[in-house]
Amino acid sequence: MASDMNSRKSLADFRHDALPEAASTNSECLDRARAGDAGNLWVTADRQTGGRGRRGRTWVSERGNLYASLLLIDPAPMDRLGSLPLAVAVGVHQAVRSVLPLAAEPVEVKWPNDILIGRKKTCGILIEGEALADGRYALVIGIGINVAVKPENPLYPVTCLHEHGSAISPEELFAHLYASMAEMLAVWDRGKGVREVTARWREVACGIGEKITVNLPDRSISGHFAGIDDNGLLMLDIGGKILPIAAGDVFFRS
Repeated sequence: MASDMNSRKSLADFRHDALPEAASTNSECLDRARAGDAGNLWVTADRQTGGRGRRGRTWVSERGNLYASLLLIDPAPMDRLGSLPLAVAVGVHQAVRSVLPLAAEPVEVKWPNDILIGRKKTCGILIEGEALADGRYALVIGIGINVAVKPENPLYPVTCLHEHGSAISPEELFAHLYASMAEMLAVWDRGKGVREVTARWREVACGIGEKITVNLPDRSISGHFAGIDDNGLLMLDIGGKILPIAAGDVFFRS
């Protein structure tokens, strides 16, 4: 693992490779990690031919939207990685909020890391990790943001930035994302800044205190969204009993 003395990152620490097309920017990053890349590498593509979302779902990736992945090598001790998705979500939220008019509908984070505008999904984040043959650990943060196009999603209502008064291009949006993610990774500081990260996440969270249903692989559970703990677990209040949840799909109930 890299020394904590060198953990704080600045814009100058990151590189960017823009591709016209990729099967998947996440896969491209993992391939480069296996080939020895040192990390802190952004890969973007105008379109993806094999984009994927969480739980193996297809991520439709036509031109007009932003498809970006960030490769990190040994980003933190393994026991601190659980809070990284929160930092990523806050960084993406910051980038999206910065390119929308002030009068736009609320921009919120739906646990764990979907970005919503007016309760409609505009961004998905897929984080994948792999232990490399040389002993390093590669972690890839994949980010897909609907800029001009909103592929239909049978699970959630969807939207795109252009529907909310933004004329931003994917390239311009990436410049904002590049800066906001560098800032949030510095705040996260290899997991040592978890309290600041969780505080920022709670400020932009969607639906704390509301009734929700969480779909797990084997069942669905309903209760009130009581917030998150300092490790990013969802706290579901079921009749006064708090159940921590590490992964699931959240649906808001009226």
